[in-house]
Amino acid sequence: MKPGPLASARDESVYGGKATQLGAALRAGLPVPEGFALDTKFVDAIAAGDASARTELAILCSQMTGPVAVRSSAIGEDSVSASFAGQHATVLNLMGFEAVSEAILIVWESARTESALAYRDRVGADTAIRMGVVIQNLVAADVAGVLFTCNPVTGQDELVVEASWGLGEAVVQGLVIPDSYRMDRAGRLLESRTGFKDISVQRVPGGLTRTEAVAAHLVEQLCLDAKKLAALQGLVTQCEGVFGTGPHDIEWAFEGETLYLLQLRPVTKSAAA
Repeated sequence: MKPGPLASARDESVYGGKATQLGAALRAGLPVPEGFALDTKFVDAIAAGDASARTELAILCSQMTGPVAVRSSAIGEDSVSASFAGQHATVLNLMGFEAVSEAILIVWESARTESALAYRDRVGADTAIRMGVVIQNLVAADVAGVLFTCNPVTGQDELVVEASWGLGEAVVQGLVIPDSYRMDRAGRLLESRTGFKDISVQRVPGGLTRTEAVAAHLVEQLCLDAKKLAALQGLVTQCEGVFGTGPHDIEWAFEGETLYLLQLRPVTKSAAA
């Protein structure tokens, strides 16, 4: 196999769960950043230093016009029984072949850590590790976070949003106490709670990211207004039109007023238990 446009990723057994979900979302017209899908055999070849695979990757990288994110897309990842959330690596704000190839190796190795292997054993995932990779245009997020289409604690049929300033890693990695919002299915706000967002994850000129202190007046200021919450409710409607009612775990980001879908996966059984 050769790397292909993300929108062409259709076979989960070849490209992994994340790539095929995002590919389906792109084909349906959802606001997913464009990118490429690397199949598991190609990723293994890159990890092994295969010269022809590296040449192919260099060609792909020459087609990229801005910074990218390199994300894991393992077989079995983002499934109902196993999200692998927090186990497999994501590397952000990369430019050029050397940076991307090094990030692919980081993602490949992340599936083989003691923590990832223990998680795989705990959820009964296939012991054969097959890691695909997604390379996407990076969203320069002003605000980002996660959205559950059911309450992950109570199972209530409502929308639960967690949000913070900057790139979404601040929320995903648990670096801050995010703002929290609950909405009903029609988008009516049921509850909003201010978090404590004292740091944000920001891009570094030249590559990668760093944490930065958030301005004091923004630490406990809600980062989503009514317009952005309405856009998120609309995104849920779009996603459910394509993937069914779920429940879904959605990662999203706003760059200015433009909303992007970064990831969509089923809420795992453990999350709703």
